Amino acid sequence: MIEVNGARLGYDDTGDGTPVVLLHAGIADRRMWRAQTAALAARHRVVALDLRGYGESELPPTPFAHHVDVVGLLDALGIARAALVGCSFGGAVAIDTALAYPERVDALALLGAAVTGHEWSDETNDIWESLVGDVDPADHRASAAAEVRFWVVGPRRRPEDVDPELLRSAQEWDERALATEAALSAVDVAVLDPPAAGRLAELRMPVLVTAGALDLPDISRLADLIAATAPGAVRLPDVPDAAHLLPVERPDPVNAALLDFLR
Repeated sequence: MIEVNGARLGYDDTGDGTPVVLLHAGIADRRMWRAQTAALAARHRVVALDLRGYGESELPPTPFAHHVDVVGLLDALGIARAALVGCSFGGAVAIDTALAYPERVDALALLGAAVTGHEWSDETNDIWESLVGDVDPADHRASAAAEVRFWVVGPRRRPEDVDPELLRSAQEWDERALATEAALSAVDVAVLDPPAAGRLAELRMPVLVTAGALDLPDISRLADLIAATAPGAVRLPDVPDAAHLLPVERPDPVNAALLDFLR
């Protein structure tokens, strides 16, 4: 644990070399990065963070911003600049950090990233209705099962097509994340203003973009948009046989792509 902007945050700090910070999906926590930490730590100092309120990190009832916490973590660890790797919501936090503090970010690797200010398409809402339907938001177990079906299994396969251990882990992570989201609703969480959706051309550092081939169509479209707009972006093909948690589901191709990019 480390004190950052008035909150104690959970993190892992492994290896030596150029710094890399891993930012988890909103349905998970830093445990999703175990395979990447092991692969990258031979060449890099790898910091995997639990964003405020997630995993082991505290959520004091004071205003904050996730991207400000990321830079606060760099300051607390004595890191002047780092590459940021983000999946899903963690990708959105990585982008916001790079826009707010470009002097602190060497590179961005975005894996199925969200983008602040982006509005989901009607198609995504229709997919939710067809796969999940109505769920009681107060029932975290049922809500997590619905989100695992929607995000981790995805719209193009059945639960029995997915590794049961991945589904078990994702259910556990997401139940904890949903409790966090409920708590976050009572806290003043500042967002980047203006949001990232209209500012992707400001990302002047090298940017790697990919997504899971079995993820929602909106996620691949966002990857296309980032790659077409950020001047230094490289768009890798979508990772086969993977949905939203592609670093967990397909660690080998993800690790290879990260090692090559960060080199």
